[in-house]
Amino acid sequence: MIKPLTGDKIFIMSTLSRGKKIVFLVLGVVVMVGFLIYSAITIFKRTYESRKSGIALLTQRSVSKGTISIELMEKIEDLRETVQEDPKDLPSWLKLGNIYFDYNRYREAIEAYARYLSIKPEDSDIRTKMGMMLRGREDFEGAIEAFRKAAQINPRHAESRFQLGALFLEEKKDVNGAITAWEDYLQVAPKGERANWVKAEIERLKMRKGVKE
Repeated sequence: MIKPLTGDKIFIMSTLSRGKKIVFLVLGVVVMVGFLIYSAITIFKRTYESRKSGIALLTQRSVSKGTISIELMEKIEDLRETVQEDPKDLPSWLKLGNIYFDYNRYREAIEAYARYLSIKPEDSDIRTKMGMMLRGREDFEGAIEAFRKAAQINPRHAESRFQLGALFLEEKKDVNGAITAWEDYLQVAPKGERANWVKAEIERLKMRKGVKE
């Protein structure tokens, strides 16, 4: 025979039931708060990394590999001897330029690239790299000329257009010039991670300066 529950027992069970509900409610709130904090931290990290990456793009110059080793110096000397014997040796001029580019030897890189371009002027990639070295030497007008020439030679050349926009914004502080160059860049390269960053940067610049479309 089942005994009926007394008032005290009913009260205790009801209290325990309410206690469980409160515990579950508190746990749910803690989990939700934890999720929101985690999401906020994740978004902050992504935003920070994106901005950090963007700053790297804006200030993009060749990242130096450090000090030139003895072995590499010997290679440079061999290449110099080669171009001295044959000033029209394009591969050797290009190798020299690229070595100097990698080590931020601006003057030497510009010299090697200029000799290369005197024989093969239609190479927009190398003209753009020379522009980056000119920017490194703070010859901004020379760099602008190089980037524009590279873009003119190859109407589909994206890198020259991007570099031109970065130079206008960072070195010349010319927001309108940067926007124009980057909008031109997006006509050539509308998709990808860099394109998404450029679109966001253009919108940010327009909001900051009140530039109308």
